[in-house]
Amino acid sequence: MIKQMTSLFLALSLAALPLAAEKDKKETERLENCGTVLKEILNIPDDIPIDLLNQAECVIVIPTVIKFAMGVSANAGKGAMICRSGQHYTGPWGPPAMMRLEGLGIGFQLGGQATDFVLLVMNPQGAESLMKSKVKLGVDAAASAGPKGRDAAAASDIAMRAEILSYSRSRGLFAGVSLEGSTLRQDNMANAKIYGRRLTALEIIRKGSVGVPAAGRTMVNLLNQKSPKNMSDPESLK
Repeated sequence: MIKQMTSLFLALSLAALPLAAEKDKKETERLENCGTVLKEILNIPDDIPIDLLNQAECVIVIPTVIKFAMGVSANAGKGAMICRSGQHYTGPWGPPAMMRLEGLGIGFQLGGQATDFVLLVMNPQGAESLMKSKVKLGVDAAASAGPKGRDAAAASDIAMRAEILSYSRSRGLFAGVSLEGSTLRQDNMANAKIYGRRLTALEIIRKGSVGVPAAGRTMVNLLNQKSPKNMSDPESLK
């Protein structure tokens, strides 16, 4: 009887291995896709103003958020957040932590639509709140649609008033978009699949517990190339 139970347990364990590997692969592909989406968006001619990117402490990329609407609209997606390293966010961009975007809103259109989102986190308070708990945009953190183009004056004014600036790309169109009412939270299960052990966003981003995984290198290298230095007012980073 014991031998039969042992054999059954081994058989079930072996059967579960391909499923676990497939889930890990999905998270790896999602992280790679974050890099692809960010690269494409930063290469759009009328894209995120470089002045804003240079003042951001963190960047969040949520590829292919699916929005459904039948009277009440809902959106859900998974992506990654990376931040500048160092005590005051003045070092190179570091390893990514996986994140989830969830939300409900009132709508009247029918159908579904896939959208990519890029969010800029514009101060240390916004970054640290995202690493500790679930954040509701517009309630726990001031959020605004991000401006496009190269208008540095307007971009700086908006950056001073918002903790998080959000952009969307859908059906080839790129624009600032409001995500007020949506929720951002860390995805610790996805982090475990990427890094091979359970880690919080705080451990990944602030405590230097891990290096940059292969799937996250495109995203990190791109930001280190496009925005190597934090140009925020040093006093705002203390």
